[in-house]
Amino acid sequence: MRVAATLGLGLSTRLLRPFACNSFTGNKVASWKLGLPASPSDADAILIFGGDGTVHRHLAQLRELQLPVLVVPCGSGNDFARALKLRHVRDSIEAWQRFCSHQDNVRQIDLGVISHAPQRDAVSLPAEPCSEYFCCVGGVGLDVEIARRANRLPRWIRRHGGYPLSLLPALARFEPLAVTVQASQSDRWGALATRHPGPAIVVAFANAPAYGGGIKIAPHAQLDDGKLDICVVGNMSKARLLRLFPSVYSGRHLGIPEVEYFQAERLRLETEWPTDVYADGEYVCRTPVEVSVQRAVLRVIVRRGTSKVSV
Repeated sequence: MRVAATLGLGLSTRLLRPFACNSFTGNKVASWKLGLPASPSDADAILIFGGDGTVHRHLAQLRELQLPVLVVPCGSGNDFARALKLRHVRDSIEAWQRFCSHQDNVRQIDLGVISHAPQRDAVSLPAEPCSEYFCCVGGVGLDVEIARRANRLPRWIRRHGGYPLSLLPALARFEPLAVTVQASQSDRWGALATRHPGPAIVVAFANAPAYGGGIKIAPHAQLDDGKLDICVVGNMSKARLLRLFPSVYSGRHLGIPEVEYFQAERLRLETEWPTDVYADGEYVCRTPVEVSVQRAVLRVIVRRGTSKVSV
């Protein structure tokens, strides 16, 4: 078996040892290579060691390669791995052992796509809009400022509460955005309907239930249903937001009057002024953006008996 492995920043190759056990492959020595393969014929499977940001940076290549991918949760945020029910490294080892012996635990999942205009200050502008994949959650608003601040923290702090620790300083100077959210239940942009015109603190579009290390912003999201789950947090006082913030870890925020939650196949998001869009904790572009779903375009290795890949 030929295996390609990619490590997130700061991770050691020692993490590969439990996965390189010859007993997994029937005592046949596997061939290991660091980095993504150049073509599908160069490997039989890919292991990604890291968190959501590491996965995000490789999604375009993974989608093109169409090889089975195993995520090993080693990052500061591992929400994508948790959506695949790989909550610990030992879960990934169990899934890998099953794949090596039977190869019957591969699932097809969706990816979100963010389309946006090319940057105006680029030297050479492409004629077509730029697109970027995401696996978990993207959006605009307060979460962007929190993610930006959390990304500056040391890794060990990010892994142990970096998101809530960044909430207060991010909230101090934040003002709600004037946002227009349009959504469609069909593949044609002509069917767009306005769902939220006005101020919002957060607009999140999700392919998976959680982000930020366990924040269930879209608790009903599934990785394989062909839909985006959209959560819009309308304007409220900062004091009320802080009181209600813990509810987002359990998904109870959906019962708050200022929160609107719905599903769509396509989404257009505009703001009064261009504002940053983040996805999977990483900067993507600036508004306006159009967001859609590509169905069953990523092959992932999951644990035995995992028929559903989102909670």
